Amino acid sequence: MTSWPSPAKLNLFLHIIGRRSDGYHELQTVFQFLDYGDSLSFKPTLNSDIQLLTQIAGIEHDNNLIVRAAKALQRLTKTSKGALITLDKRLPMGGGLGGGSSNAATTLVALNQLWDCQLSNDELATIGLELGADVPVFVHGHAAWAEGIGEKLIPISPAEPWYVVIVPPCHVSTSEIFSAVELTRDCEPITIPRFLSGEGRNVCEDVVKDHYPAVSESLSWLAQYGKARMTGTGACVFVDVNSQQQAQKIMDNLPESWQGIVAKGCNLSPLSYI
Repeated sequence: MTSWPSPAKLNLFLHIIGRRSDGYHELQTVFQFLDYGDSLSFKPTLNSDIQLLTQIAGIEHDNNLIVRAAKALQRLTKTSKGALITLDKRLPMGGGLGGGSSNAATTLVALNQLWDCQLSNDELATIGLELGADVPVFVHGHAAWAEGIGEKLIPISPAEPWYVVIVPPCHVSTSEIFSAVELTRDCEPITIPRFLSGEGRNVCEDVVKDHYPAVSESLSWLAQYGKARMTGTGACVFVDVNSQQQAQKIMDNLPESWQGIVAKGCNLSPLSYI
């Protein structure tokens, strides 16, 4: 088997500027990768079976985004090949770090190469968008300004600090947050230069804090070290610092039983180096 990285992402800000007739929200956000995540291993087979050998609690085999991504690539390319797949899961589910979308993207990129499908990243991203709005940015592998439902991407290169990421003990439902009556859906659009100058916030944060006290508590604690933010619809929260040593000092002070991650921000995904 060959091993492939499946990195986490952070949303450095998240604005909702409108709601479409199909119910999806029009967004503005910035995606940046972390040098931390899951890893996937693939063994191509001569038969067409797709087998994910790692069981994920609460997710049926055929509903897992890894399996769905592999089968979508099979259908499009009409390959007769299959794969045995294992997952080393490190990213929390419902944490806003993009674990499922990243898994799907890594599956598309890896099997495209291992099956010799010869699809471009644009073609893989099109497949990925059917699986989830965050999948294309993981396929392309560059930090990006995103609009639409998250699929309209412009590569950008924000600073690459160290991050302390806290993982609150809760699973936030994205659909619950996006359907909340009190969610702000009419943000004034901003520009990339305005973001780079320090503008932007996560409009989902106040809603999640009200629904999930553990997220509110984590943000309050982390705020003593800098500008504490939530990624995506949560639950994970983060702060950027200047060095790995500074990040580790914060981790050393983490309350007992809390979980956290120290990771480097990356404008190029670890997957892009494969």
